Amino acid sequence: MEQSKFTALLNLSHELGRADRQMAILGEGNTSARLSAATFLIKASGTRLETLREEDVVECKFETLLPLLAQKHVADAEIEAALLASRVDPQAKKPSVEALFHAYLLTLPQVDFAGHTHAVAVNQILCSPRAREFASKRVFPDEIVYCGGAAVFISYTDPGLRLAQAIRRRTEAFMQRHRQAPRTILLENHGLITLGRTAEAVLAAMLMAEKAANIWLGAANYGGPKFLTKQHVQRIASRADEHYRQRMLNV
Repeated sequence: MEQSKFTALLNLSHELGRADRQMAILGEGNTSARLSAATFLIKASGTRLETLREEDVVECKFETLLPLLAQKHVADAEIEAALLASRVDPQAKKPSVEALFHAYLLTLPQVDFAGHTHAVAVNQILCSPRAREFASKRVFPDEIVYCGGAAVFISYTDPGLRLAQAIRRRTEAFMQRHRQAPRTILLENHGLITLGRTAEAVLAAMLMAEKAANIWLGAANYGGPKFLTKQHVQRIASRADEHYRQRMLNV
């Protein structure tokens, strides 16, 4: 096992699970990291991000889980069996059911880490009629730099295999349109996923998405939010100085 990836995943989990950030409580949320073309690490089911320990992380095989995404009808018992069969160590804990979408997302270009939370401010918007608008529009430059010019939006879908299939379908459509992997995926009435080459990128996108949601909520008190134009978004996304800043910050 690549120790640096393992350590980075634990650190990311603890940062996302901090109580003061209000992104995950109890067993909410999960994190993952790609180890190789064959395996990835995922938070075990029923464990807490804030206190995640070495024994709470499971190494899983892509080849066991990815074929499920192409199947139309899979019983819950079959999914459970596949999750258990995907473990490299048969004595390890059961991986999160959301290992299904993590397995897919970690195959995307420039994605080595993924995080999923139920951040409070973001969810206030995702549980409102304006959820889709939050995914497609931007309100300030750093939201573009760290979360991308737009997010993938997933209408509410039953967690598990159906959600993983919806994420794959909508993410592939996003990549055809934008020619790159997304930084953020917003799940209606559920939460958000952030992706990146590094654990720092995942954390930065998560924190910035929560900041953007708080700005939205505040701006709503004054008749807003007022959105940046498509031209403004494209300009920020293409600026060389912003790309340099991303590299310096490892995001």
